[in-house]
Amino acid sequence: MIEYPDVDERKEALGKLMGFEQAVWMQVGDYQRVRPIANEDLDRTTAEKKKKTSAVAFPAFFELTPDMVAAAKAGAAIKAGVDHPNYATELTLPQATRDSLAQDLK
Repeated sequence: MIEYPDVDERKEALGKLMGFEQAVWMQVGDYQRVRPIANEDLDRTTAEKKKKTSAVAFPAFFELTPDMVAAAKAGAAIKAGVDHPNYATELTLPQATRDSLAQDLK
């Protein structure tokens, strides 16, 4: 979650984060990064000349291959991140979070 409590700061940040939802990724082990599949029925930008992204964005799911699922269940590291030019970060999921996610995969 990224939060901008100040209204003016939030408005400025949202203008710089256009396309943020396409910049989110997850990676299992050494496999290729996977981008989330979002709810396509929700517009992520304002109608007024596409000046900013939505204040609320959420990926629907990450579609992992069977090999990725098997690797996660076998203990492979899982990373998550964002590679947007105005907001970039990545982390390796903590063991407990990784284990919980791997248990949920089918």
